[in-house]
Amino acid sequence: MRRARAELGSSDEVLAMLATSLKSTALPTPAPSPRKAPALRPQRVVLYGVEGVGKSTFASQAPSPVFLCAEDGIAHLEVDRFPTAKSWVDVLEAIRVLTHEEHSYETLVIDTLDWLEPLCNEHVCKLAGVTSIDAIAYGKGYAEVVQQWRGLLGALEMLVRTRKMNVLLLAHAAVRHAEGPRGNFDRYQLKLYERVADLIRLWCDALLFARKERVTIELARLPRKPPEARMLHTEENGPWEASNRLALPPVLPMDWSDFSAAARSFKPADAAKIRADLTALIPYLQEAVRAAQVMRDWAGDDPARLFQLLDRVRSKLTLEAAGLES
Repeated sequence: MRRARAELGSSDEVLAMLATSLKSTALPTPAPSPRKAPALRPQRVVLYGVEGVGKSTFASQAPSPVFLCAEDGIAHLEVDRFPTAKSWVDVLEAIRVLTHEEHSYETLVIDTLDWLEPLCNEHVCKLAGVTSIDAIAYGKGYAEVVQQWRGLLGALEMLVRTRKMNVLLLAHAAVRHAEGPRGNFDRYQLKLYERVADLIRLWCDALLFARKERVTIELARLPRKPPEARMLHTEENGPWEASNRLALPPVLPMDWSDFSAAARSFKPADAAKIRADLTALIPYLQEAVRAAQVMRDWAGDDPARLFQLLDRVRSKLTLEAAGLES
């Protein structure tokens, strides 16, 4: 066992073993500030909620953010931003610039995913020479839409990996019909084509649902209406979908400092659960045999190493699906 570990080398060498070209757009000029070391590993976060709940304000609190918008919903915020994206190519180009050109941003905010969706559909129609996705026979138009989103997630993953940037994707909520053991009910979900939403759920570290809630206070101090607080929900609940891989509290104040403090405190502990997740994902890797060897001989039963490997495997699968790594 010792010899096997020695042959595999250091953790950096091992993860490197499991480690493009999308032209040039000018970066917005960031406010001058010293480059700070990130307090925690780069985060892949999706935040969705109803209109006006404060999604963009929350994103503006992230470290050194730059916004990429397909809608004009941040005029009230003093933040750096790219010119409003008018096409799918504009979106990919902005990500390429952040990935390959010098800058001091630490967080990319895309505002919002559901406003990007028509840009993707228009791009696919243009490639096919039609005016509607439905005009592409046998459902191939929707299949190409999914592949384009895989490419977008691959570009974002390359940004996370090479520049160590947080990626924060904002989206609106849609009320959709769901079925459960106690009957049918309505619930909040991402306002996206379902196959695209599935890709994003699998990619992100945290899918957060934001809403306003009435605050419980002492009856003697009760005003005409109880005050409202903006809260983040991090776990699945009947009325909404949410999830996370960071052992976050079920509910957090809607403030980046509270979120980052909770994420920073995460320490992988359940080696068996992480190993099970790895065992399920590794067969899909092009280097499946090598990854299995790394899990056995390098990670062993160490939860931190297993989680580090799981993060790398998920990253590699995203890049392979986008055709950005082989």
